[in-house]
Amino acid sequence: MAEGTSTPVEQDGSDAERTVPPASDRSTRQAAIWATVVALPLTVLVAIFAFGKLAPTPDAASANPTPSATTPRVQSTAPVTMSAVPLAERPATVCRALLSRLPATLGELAQRPVSAGPEQNAAYGDPAVAVSCGSPLPSFPPTDQVWVVNAVCWHAQEESDQTVFVTVDREVPVRVAVPRGYDPPLQWIAPLAESVVAAVPSSATKPYGCTA
Repeated sequence: MAEGTSTPVEQDGSDAERTVPPASDRSTRQAAIWATVVALPLTVLVAIFAFGKLAPTPDAASANPTPSATTPRVQSTAPVTMSAVPLAERPATVCRALLSRLPATLGELAQRPVSAGPEQNAAYGDPAVAVSCGSPLPSFPPTDQVWVVNAVCWHAQEESDQTVFVTVDREVPVRVAVPRGYDPPLQWIAPLAESVVAAVPSSATKPYGCTA
């Protein structure tokens, strides 16, 4: 064999048919592998985060339930502090008749004892709705609104912590003080008005606006 010449080396068929993948394909495969490696831990973290958000914590599960409208609240049964004004014979007789006809409960409010004048005073609930018979009739402008509830005329006076209703068409005035928070306040005098009609006679004169 002469110098400067070379003899070609024969390759078997498998080597001849093997192809080298392009560089772009190798880059795509590597990117996919890395994406899978990153995605798996991320998926696990998302699942853990979602479980932590949805699953109740031990503190939340053992906490006391929030009071609702259907959850009864413990009401005091202690005597309610009230004053008893001196009454003449006729008003005293009328007030005793009224107190004997008052309901045992006012809605969900149970009747409570009073500190003075049980023959003319009554109280319900905590804070107490206070009922007084024989209280002086308040003076008010003739243009003030008069509320007619169950055939009884009431004048309402708004105070800082309560609404005070007084009958203005009865022989003996009846006063009902409804604390703030018992809204609407008119609902509490409706059942009391039935007892007023039954026990307290109407007065000879009625203020303007009283059509009962």
